[in-house]
Amino acid sequence: MLAFIVRRLLLLPVVLIGVSILIFSMLQFVHPYQRIFAYVPNIEKISAEGLDQLIEQYGLNDPLPVQYLRWVGQVLRGNLGWSQIANMPVTTAIAQRFPATAELALFAFIPVISLGIWLGVIAATHCGRPLDHLTRVIAISGWSFPSFVFGILVLMLFYGALDWFPPGQLSFWAENIVHSDSFTRFTGMNTLDALINGNLRVLLDALRHLVLPVITLAYVSWALIMRVMRSSMLEVLRQDYVTTARSKGLTERTIIKKHARRNALMPVITLGGMTITGLLSGVVITETIFNYKGLGQWVAAGALQLDTPTVLGFALFSGILIVVANLVVDIVYVFIDPRVRLS
Repeated sequence: MLAFIVRRLLLLPVVLIGVSILIFSMLQFVHPYQRIFAYVPNIEKISAEGLDQLIEQYGLNDPLPVQYLRWVGQVLRGNLGWSQIANMPVTTAIAQRFPATAELALFAFIPVISLGIWLGVIAATHCGRPLDHLTRVIAISGWSFPSFVFGILVLMLFYGALDWFPPGQLSFWAENIVHSDSFTRFTGMNTLDALINGNLRVLLDALRHLVLPVITLAYVSWALIMRVMRSSMLEVLRQDYVTTARSKGLTERTIIKKHARRNALMPVITLGGMTITGLLSGVVITETIFNYKGLGQWVAAGALQLDTPTVLGFALFSGILIVVANLVVDIVYVFIDPRVRLS
């Protein structure tokens, strides 16, 4: 097991280098006059002659290997450029907005995984029955429904018509409390910070604002988890060892809980790792619809304004998250499936 984990850790730098080369290659499609935005704020105040001097100063006309090594050195020092849309360094913008996206992702991930696995097991154990057909219809409709359409519908119903769950992150009065001297920010997550500060009103208000984006993310994402879990569970239930367990007189509940479900989780683990990575890297559409100030809304605004450092910095951050998530999934495999340890 240790050798397997060490091999995966040794491959991590190689994969990260590949990701960096891909991001750097994308940067080369942009003219040096646009790439200089990554280094200088308020560039609109600089003359054309000044831009040429800056391009030479930062070596944007140097050979590609030289540019790549210089760029990697900047990235390792935490310099991803200047975000024009946020009017601050890209790393600072990511650090400020990531807690909001992480909070949304964590609240959405729990119902996505738990509900998807539970309904997938129910559908597989009731294969061909009305309950199976019902869950499949719900799953297909959830997976086929565009997230922006579903988000707008729930916003119209629960905010526009009923005024139950508003968009944004906090109400105005809660924002004033959070940014006051009496409220200490520890994590940047409104719910957790409100809990640590012992402010129940702010906690309830933050949870109230999370309801609609969480429902939107969960409804679209859990449908795929459920379908994969159902298919995997049906395949496992047809295996010989399940037939042997039944012949020994084990109850169906014991067979499902101790034998079938654990083996059926393998593809769901991979999908779950990619799901949480996608949520953490910023759900652009959902955050934009609900005016949720996370990574997704920030990069969407940057893309509309052709803010190259913002988009590429976000792409690099997302790529690193995906690589790390794959590593974590591989390590989890070792503990769930003993056969991986021997491969």
